[in-house]
Amino acid sequence: MSDHDGPEEGDRPNANDGSDASGRPNASDRPGAPHDRLLLDAMLGKLATYLRMCGYDTAFALDREVAADDRLRRLAADEHRRLVTRDVALARRARGDEGPRPLLLEPHAVTDQLGQVAAAGYELTLSTRPARCGACNGRLARVDDADATRPTYVPDDQSPTWRCEDCQQWFWTGSHWDRVADTLADVTPDTPDP
Repeated sequence: MSDHDGPEEGDRPNANDGSDASGRPNASDRPGAPHDRLLLDAMLGKLATYLRMCGYDTAFALDREVAADDRLRRLAADEHRRLVTRDVALARRARGDEGPRPLLLEPHAVTDQLGQVAAAGYELTLSTRPARCGACNGRLARVDDADATRPTYVPDDQSPTWRCEDCQQWFWTGSHWDRVADTLADVTPDTPDP
């Protein structure tokens, strides 16, 4: 077995866990679907933001103040999350754990990491309705603009808006959303060389 985790048997979600016949997670099931619950190690913070914007329930090790490999593996098992890591040794040890196989990412650049995530069967598109907070992974709730007092950082001309149920940060689909959509549109599913 190689040190990297390309599209080997067992890497993709399967039809028994809510994916479609191709092994890709169902886009409509993304928010909250068990096969789409991810745990990213400390080296993947920027990737966590992208995956959250795509609607994936993505825990990040540093948000949870968890850095030790054994604690990461236990957290992934306890919360039924797929471990995503750049750490070869951690991925190798976690392969024997209960739950989904870990996903080992080789690249440093987030766009290349997104390519490997796409190659593992995850759909990387933005929905018209944001579901997850990019900062803390909390659920977003649409704000009734007529009844809400906006924070000063929210442009008056942006509607609709959403607020994180956990950290209370506000979101809207402005120019940052468009830049992320452009980045995701350019992602090419990429598997590491054997």
